[in-house]
Amino acid sequence: MKKTVQSMLILDTVRRLHCHASAEEVYDEIIKTFPTISRGTVYRNLNRLSELGEIKKRELPGGADGFDHQCSSHYHARCECCGRIFDVDMPYLKDLTEYITDKRGFLFTGSDIIFKCICPACQAQKMSE
Repeated sequence: MKKTVQSMLILDTVRRLHCHASAEEVYDEIIKTFPTISRGTVYRNLNRLSELGEIKKRELPGGADGFDHQCSSHYHARCECCGRIFDVDMPYLKDLTEYITDKRGFLFTGSDIIFKCICPACQAQKMSE
């Protein structure tokens, strides 16, 4: 993939947002300064950048896929109130699949663990209510 102005803009936006943004959130951020970019260009480049390993596409159950600036394996937490996704500070357990007892013949290739949480902003909002 050749580096186009659009792809560099999209990559910079994902890195700057630093929040596992959906394609729509990336698009909404970009059109603030580049209103002529198309939604299709953003979506296409996000997928291409994830295929190239520049960003990581995170499939989020019950929600839109998120695009993560951090490509190394790590865990996430989803706030039960606002739905935002956060990185969890803990060592990644590379051999977690070795602990699975399987009698059905599955070939386990990895894991995506999302912890449940209530983020500090939602905790503060609940305290003020």
